[in-house]
Amino acid sequence: MQKITIDGGFSCPNRDGTIGRGGCIYCNNSSFSPDKGESKSITEQIEFGKSFFARKYPHMRYLAYFQSYTGTHAPLSTLMKLYSEALAQPKVDGIIIGTRPDCMPDELIKELAELRKSTFVMVEYGAESFHDITLSRINRCHTAAQTIDAVERTKAAGIETGLHLINGLPGEDESMIMESVSIVNTLPVDVVKFHQMQVVRGTKLAALWSKGEAEILEFTVDEYINLCVKIVESLRRDIAVERFVSQSPADMLLFPKWGLKNYEFTNRLNNALIK
Repeated sequence: MQKITIDGGFSCPNRDGTIGRGGCIYCNNSSFSPDKGESKSITEQIEFGKSFFARKYPHMRYLAYFQSYTGTHAPLSTLMKLYSEALAQPKVDGIIIGTRPDCMPDELIKELAELRKSTFVMVEYGAESFHDITLSRINRCHTAAQTIDAVERTKAAGIETGLHLINGLPGEDESMIMESVSIVNTLPVDVVKFHQMQVVRGTKLAALWSKGEAEILEFTVDEYINLCVKIVESLRRDIAVERFVSQSPADMLLFPKWGLKNYEFTNRLNNALIK
């Protein structure tokens, strides 16, 4: 089963003026979805993804992953049309929707719960941190309480629920990171993603970092692996961890430059866990 990343043409409410401007200080969307699909339909994007993976895995099946920006930031009718188009494609067995906790109205949860009766549906919330002081610092424009509320409403509707957190956000130390993990343990989540704080060109964070004002934990690989081990030891056992690292394109990444492929990092982490 392979995720195919979909760009639904969305923006974010802290970017387009709905609740703020400028977006998160670390965000350059091209760093995690460089092949933007604004000019391609959902069907075309899925067909392109399938043709890419089918060369190596001819029997692969797929999940359509609405990753770029906020995957629920549009009128309900528009959203359901896009989701339905993705699910109508051959070999697509479900959808994953990446979004913000302040962009999940009850009406949409009701529609997704109905959809869940016939296919796989997961909503992945960008929590990033459970510290409001951090969320304010990074211009996230939502609160930890909103994340908790969205997770509880989504899971109560029978929809698989995931969280995304960033380790090493500006102003946070290791104890604050572990406090966020402790809160995750209290929530009805199925999956959690972590990744290291990355400084990417073209962001406000990059400008701060270049002046020595970013206030981020500049982990070495070994220091970050030690943190990941602590998280695994602390995290509730029924929560699946999808990842601990993300990898921005080399020409966009300013820090950290560990020189490791994702699988190399995973091997080192597994060895540390075994030890």
